[in-house]
Amino acid sequence: AFQKKGHSARVLSPEEAERLAKDQVLVSEFKQLKLEKEAQKNWDLFYKRNSTHFFKDRHWTTREFQELKACRKFADQKLTILEAGCGVGNCLFPLLEEDLNIFAYACDFSPRAVEYVKKNALYSTERCKVFQCDLTKDDLLENIPADSVDVVTLIFVLSAIHPDKMHLVLKNIYKVLKPGKCVLFRDYGLYDHAMLRFKSGSKLGENFYVRQDGTRSYFFTEEFLSQLFKAEGYEQVVNEYVQRETVNRKEDLCVPRVFLQSKFQKP
Repeated sequence: AFQKKGHSARVLSPEEAERLAKDQVLVSEFKQLKLEKEAQKNWDLFYKRNSTHFFKDRHWTTREFQELKACRKFADQKLTILEAGCGVGNCLFPLLEEDLNIFAYACDFSPRAVEYVKKNALYSTERCKVFQCDLTKDDLLENIPADSVDVVTLIFVLSAIHPDKMHLVLKNIYKVLKPGKCVLFRDYGLYDHAMLRFKSGSKLGENFYVRQDGTRSYFFTEEFLSQLFKAEGYEQVVNEYVQRETVNRKEDLCVPRVFLQSKFQKP
């Protein structure tokens, strides 16, 4: 896979641009309200169907986010992290295995995902505290002391939340993050392959789509994300597109992946 980072969005081919331009019909307001109301149920069903097998373990986290090591003042300093939207622990457990000086808070919208984390052989209450939480309305301070977290990871989470409610997540996280510390963000970027694959009738709004299973996905622009964080008082450290081309040799396909990888600091 080839990869490049930068501030330019991916350029669409004429065919892709035409296809996106044609797809302007939005899902009805009635169905949109139903999807919002049933968001938790749909994610719970997703984990019921896929158990712990859907996502691969993310062993790339420490490679991509040097801050997980760099935010220490001394080598064996104990770090407190929050993984907001932990799923079944694909990011959490590789991290706990790799770094013995971490205490992790982890939460997820889906009660079923939280149960899977608790059943994992690597789960230990001495090293992590996991809890169910709707980040748009459940106060994190009920489970985490104010200003106590060194790093928050927000990885492929915000895209699943309605754009009108994203600021509530950032406000909530802000309360538990220590001043001078960061949120590490990675999520779907504008014109990612997944965005171009949606069939007509899946569009909820600008850059916002619904999958067949009722879960939703937003595709971020650099500008949108920057404004979102800054409006809640964060300072931007890094905010850039990561463009990759994944080649499937068997099917002779070249798949363009676009992510947004960013770091925002609480002053």
